[in-house]
Amino acid sequence: MANTYLSRTPASSGTLTTWTYSCWVKRLKTDDDAYLIWSNDSGTTENDSISINSNNVIYYNIKNSNSLVGRLVTNQVFRDTSAWYHLVFVWDTTNATSGDRMRIYVNGERVTSFSTETQPSQDATSSSLNANKLHLINETNYGGSYQNVQTDILMAHVHFIDGTAYDASTFGETDATTGEWKIKTSPSVTYGTNGFFILKDGNSVTDQSGNGNNFTVAGGTLTNTEDCPSNVFATINPLDNYYNGQQSGSISNGNTKIQTGGSGIESYTTSTLGASSGKFYCEMKLISSTTTFKTRFGIAYEPTNSTTDWLGKRAVGWSYREDGRVTNNSSNYSGTWDSYTYGDIIGMAMDLDNNKLYFSKNGTWQNSGDPTSGATGTGGVTLTADKTYLIAIGDETGGYSVCELNFGNGYFGTTAVSSAGTNASGNGIFEYDVPTGYTALSTKGLNL
Repeated sequence: MANTYLSRTPASSGTLTTWTYSCWVKRLKTDDDAYLIWSNDSGTTENDSISINSNNVIYYNIKNSNSLVGRLVTNQVFRDTSAWYHLVFVWDTTNATSGDRMRIYVNGERVTSFSTETQPSQDATSSSLNANKLHLINETNYGGSYQNVQTDILMAHVHFIDGTAYDASTFGETDATTGEWKIKTSPSVTYGTNGFFILKDGNSVTDQSGNGNNFTVAGGTLTNTEDCPSNVFATINPLDNYYNGQQSGSISNGNTKIQTGGSGIESYTTSTLGASSGKFYCEMKLISSTTTFKTRFGIAYEPTNSTTDWLGKRAVGWSYREDGRVTNNSSNYSGTWDSYTYGDIIGMAMDLDNNKLYFSKNGTWQNSGDPTSGATGTGGVTLTADKTYLIAIGDETGGYSVCELNFGNGYFGTTAVSSAGTNASGNGIFEYDVPTGYTALSTKGLNL
């Protein structure tokens, strides 16, 4: 939802003493404020808000007549960019127990440790949330002016309940086999007059509660993603971004687009997920670069911690460079590999059962490769066995590259693939045909 926000103003106020807000969220940046919901009286500074701020803590804040009514600020930090969080916020000031009037649940567990805990008085009311006031998701309107605070987050299964306090078990449950907290896709709830259910299946802001309380996309473009609470896909890892702060390096578009570090920097960034067995496929599209023959796409055994450690320099790291070189341990791998340029899509197939790596250019496997050849490894690169590999993208000194990766979400940046290829595993959407037996690097793919 980078540069995208949602808006709705209820026709009338609901129950201001009792409501519940539940959402699934995947943070993609840790240095921005992510406003999960915000409401305010237009033109004033009075507001109610729920956010994960740039200090990576949850900030749950309710005012009335511009005076603080209740506030919870967690000690626990939330900076995992590889996982979805299920967050539930309860406002229940009719509760006779003062400590139960404001509650937060994370992945089914109630949060009890706070750096700030100001519980509301009995029967206190929220000033804006659930009132006839502007409601925003991923944006604020402080003092009547939009603040352009949209951050890079994913959200799914967003529920608001007017008039009833529900705990986390209403919206999620523990998987009996894995012990993980998982989503209830159709919870049994009474939504009340202002209740809504959006982002249920994809990027629809049409209310699925039956109330017709639809949101509008008020800014940006809301795109769909295969990445969801029940199937987490790999992305570029912003916590392993050695380009961060180095020259002009940056990660954006749901952590699938990277601009590498620029002059004087030669390094790489890895994916949030890795694998030691199985067969996985992904794609990279080169958008631009300041100096040719510098982009490197491949895999690495471990992250880098140096500005002089290009991908393929180490003994356990391989890369396909723009000029048609496949490199490992600072040496070029023998074979025939085409050069590539702006607009070309490079596919990569990792066969970690047979320790082979294959590259394609615009759907054609290079070096006469056959990713389905198993232990024979026709046209493939031989990998070091018994390692956990991460997808990696980087460059060499002298310039920077802009690259977009498709880990299976079906997009390069914000543009959908032009004609999705076949995928026998049924996991992920790619531009070109996925070799038989391969799948996207995701939690579902890791368990196939």
